Amino acid sequence: MTLVAAPARLSTAAATFEAEFAARLHWSADTDAAIEQRVADILADVQKRGDAAVLEYTARFDGLSAPNMAALELTQADFKAAFDAIPQAQRDALQAAAKRVRSYHEAQKKASGESWSYRDEDGTLLGQKVTPLDRVGIYVPGGKAAYPSSLLMNAIPAHVAGVQEIIMVVPTPVRGSVATGGTGEGTSTKGERNELVLAAAYVAGVTRAFTIGGAQAVAALAYGTASVPKVDKITGPGNAYVASAKKRVFGTVGIDMIAGPSEILVLADGSTPPDWVAMDLFSQAEHDELAQSILLCPDAAYLDAVQREIDRLLPTMPRAEIIAKSLTGRGALILTKDMEEACAISNRIAPEHLEVSSTDPHRWEPLLRHAGAIFLGAYTSESLGDYCAGPNHVLPTSGTARFSSPLGVYDFQKRSSLIEVSEAGAQVLGTIAAELAYGEGLQAHAQAAEMRLK
Repeated sequence: MTLVAAPARLSTAAATFEAEFAARLHWSADTDAAIEQRVADILADVQKRGDAAVLEYTARFDGLSAPNMAALELTQADFKAAFDAIPQAQRDALQAAAKRVRSYHEAQKKASGESWSYRDEDGTLLGQKVTPLDRVGIYVPGGKAAYPSSLLMNAIPAHVAGVQEIIMVVPTPVRGSVATGGTGEGTSTKGERNELVLAAAYVAGVTRAFTIGGAQAVAALAYGTASVPKVDKITGPGNAYVASAKKRVFGTVGIDMIAGPSEILVLADGSTPPDWVAMDLFSQAEHDELAQSILLCPDAAYLDAVQREIDRLLPTMPRAEIIAKSLTGRGALILTKDMEEACAISNRIAPEHLEVSSTDPHRWEPLLRHAGAIFLGAYTSESLGDYCAGPNHVLPTSGTARFSSPLGVYDFQKRSSLIEVSEAGAQVLGTIAAELAYGEGLQAHAQAAEMRLK
């Protein structure tokens, strides 16, 4: 059977554009009711029974049978052994990527993550004290879906922020287990570990790690067990069960975000080789059948050229079937009136990844207000940002870039206001505060302020 990747061809000049555009963007974030109930049950059980529940669910879903939690804990020696075992080229790549990610987040901390204060004319000190979280949990997908780059992107900014303890959970499911799509009939005392992930943990400086996953791992981090320390915040990607669990424990702990399918939007002026753009669209489409890849361009002939390259390159892709379903189901090639209109549509979409594939990307960048990350120029492929450019690849999806930001140092910090009122300042502020407090009917507030007046 010949695979066909047929992104929708839309034109902003068409009378039907708005309806077609809305239909293409639509994605439901609703979680299956059965998943929600199962997750709620797991969270409650782990909160009640702790380690015993975690061990039971790890055996049931991952096929990993362990006598106690100590058998599921990874050691620093495990990390070092994995680092030593991988090829030199992979060691070099991990370290080079980690160095760039660390440098970027150190600059980010200097720009937006430092304490500050000032004194006003009355000598009153006002400011903000920035402190790191004490302990964070990082969820890292395991088994076949292993992402060492994601581990770097979560752990390194935490370290730069000053977090002292980073607890990693990474499932190591047994082949044939429920977690790997099997029947779950077989169990083993040893699951499938990904050496590159463990090596990344060594490079990133993970403090402790447990080979657990799913909602039970999120519960263990959120509530704490006899073996797994309770954390202040949980970050990192996961499946529908993990996303549902993170959403439910929010408030008990902080979370980074609830991520939807991967997205890429390319703004092209027609100057970039069309095969480059086709491959950039593939780079997100290969993640998931629900991933979205969109191209906006004012040149119809260029859209035709990109479609020809999609047709030519698709058969060469190992994940061709996923790419084809993604592009056909959610992809779009959109003809715009001009680049200004393309920028306006991009702002409506607020994509996770936004490539400005133009000879003069800095002309268009000021028009772009909403995006998780903006990649400027033909040579800046989104994939470089995923691995080693430096900025974080954990980005808002599903239009949430309208109001949220990439994962960063600031996600692993909190801010306390500093107020030190001088005697002179109390005379001015006390009068104002008392007046407003009386107006609100709060007598004690008013009198507390007035007691400090001369």
